[in-house]
Amino acid sequence: MFTNRTRLFIGTIFFLSLIILVDRHLYELSSVALMMIVLLGWDYLRQGTLVVASKQFHHKDYEKAERTLSEILRPQWLAKNRRGYYEFLMGGVCLQKQDFEDAEKHYEIAAQYPLRSITDHVAALVHVANISIRQGNFDKAEAYLQLTEKHNAKINAKMKDVISRLHQEIKKNKR
Repeated sequence: MFTNRTRLFIGTIFFLSLIILVDRHLYELSSVALMMIVLLGWDYLRQGTLVVASKQFHHKDYEKAERTLSEILRPQWLAKNRRGYYEFLMGGVCLQKQDFEDAEKHYEIAAQYPLRSITDHVAALVHVANISIRQGNFDKAEAYLQLTEKHNAKINAKMKDVISRLHQEIKKNKR
């Protein structure tokens, strides 16, 4: 929920409070300050800066979103539901930069984790399929499109249209 600078500022305030409270022998309150420092650290490890990056991404400020996402030093330590969304956002940022190889890698990882909705999960699969078609890897694209079929009842018409176009593209190029 916070950027790293904000976490550092709040953590510093709690740390200074901890020192003052221990000096005045107010151990109950100092334990609360210590608990808040631990919670800030835990929140960073499990949640990261995804909320801020997501807001920037949805406002189409991809450079800020990428900088905010790069503040997460160890994405593998994020909670499962957050790791998938981190990879989804990084895939979107890489796609905007037209770095298709990294985008494909991030979307492949995102598809392995739970995302916010079925639509996001299918979108990650479709992005991998689309990038694979661009790179001429039609078998891989077909495999990822087959993974979307089990969610066919829960996706919207626009996504179904994209999937059918990708199937047509594969058929046209496989001949």
